[in-house]
Amino acid sequence: MSILAPFSDGQLDYSYYERACPSLHRIVRWNVWEALRSDSRIAASLLRLHFHDCFVNGCDGSVLLDDTYYFKGEKNAAPNRNSVRGYETIDIIKAHVERACPLTVSCVDILTLAAREVVVMAGGPFWPVLLGRRDGLSANEKAANEQLPSPFEPLDKIVAKFSDKGLDLRDLVVLSGAHTIGFAQCFTFKGRLFNYQDSGKPDPNLDSSMLSKLQCTCPDTDESNTTLTPLDIQSVTRFDNAYYRNLMNNSGLLESDQALMSNSQTADMVKSYSLYPHLFYKDFAASMVKLGNVGVLTGRTGQIREICGS
Repeated sequence: MSILAPFSDGQLDYSYYERACPSLHRIVRWNVWEALRSDSRIAASLLRLHFHDCFVNGCDGSVLLDDTYYFKGEKNAAPNRNSVRGYETIDIIKAHVERACPLTVSCVDILTLAAREVVVMAGGPFWPVLLGRRDGLSANEKAANEQLPSPFEPLDKIVAKFSDKGLDLRDLVVLSGAHTIGFAQCFTFKGRLFNYQDSGKPDPNLDSSMLSKLQCTCPDTDESNTTLTPLDIQSVTRFDNAYYRNLMNNSGLLESDQALMSNSQTADMVKSYSLYPHLFYKDFAASMVKLGNVGVLTGRTGQIREICGS
C-alpha cells in the first residue's frame, strides 16, 4: 500500500491517483451517469454543490460534513438549507471508490471530478481536473452564511465576494452561466413579480410575457415559496449559452443574474457569450479550473475521509 500511495509534495497533479487509484475516473463517470439517468436535476445540483464548497474557505469538502458536537456544519446554513442537493450521489461514488482504493481519494476530489462530469454529460465543455486535494477537518456555518453570494445582493457585493476568492469579473460572468441548467425556488425571485424594491409593482426590467407566466407559477402566497422554476426556460437540462440570450432579452430569472446587464463591462461579456457559445465554453472551463483551486489543502494538511459526511 505504501508503494501505491500517491506521492505529494504539496502540489496538485493531473495524474495524482494514476497508480494508487487508476479506476477513479471510470468510477466517478459511471456513477454520475447513473445518477443523471434517474434524476435530471442532479447535474445542476452537483455543480452547485462544488461551487458552494469552494466558496466557503476553499475547496475542502466542508460542505459535505454533518454537524458535530464541535461545530455547526454548512449543510444547514441559510444558502444551503432545503436547497443544496447531491450529497447522496457523492456518498455513493465515495463508497465505490473506497472499495476499489481504500483511504486514498479525498471527497473533495470526487466532488470536483463529479462537477466536471455532469457539465460534460449535459452538453457543456470538458476541462482537465488537477487532483490531490485533501479534505478539511471542519465546516463553518457562519462562514457559509457570510461568504456565499446571494440572489438578493447587489452586483457590487457579489463582485467583492468573488474577488475575495481570487476570482475576477470575467469569472463571475462566466460562472453565472452555470444557471443555464437547474431550478430556483420562487422565494428567490418573487419580489420581482409583485413588489419590486417595495414599489408595490413588478420589476419594470422583467420581460412582460415572462412576468405573466411567473406570476401564475409563483402566486403571491407563502405556499408557493418553495415551488421550483427553471433558471433557463429555454434549455432546462442542456448546458448551453441560452442563459446569456435570456439576459439580453430581460428574461433572467434572478435579479442578481439580470444585474449583469446593469454594468457596462459585464454587459459586454454577456453579449459576447450570447453570440459565441464556443467562447463561453472555453472561458467556463478556464474559470472552473480557477474555482477548483481556491483554498485547497495539499500534502500533509487536512485528511482523507472514509465517509464524506463525517
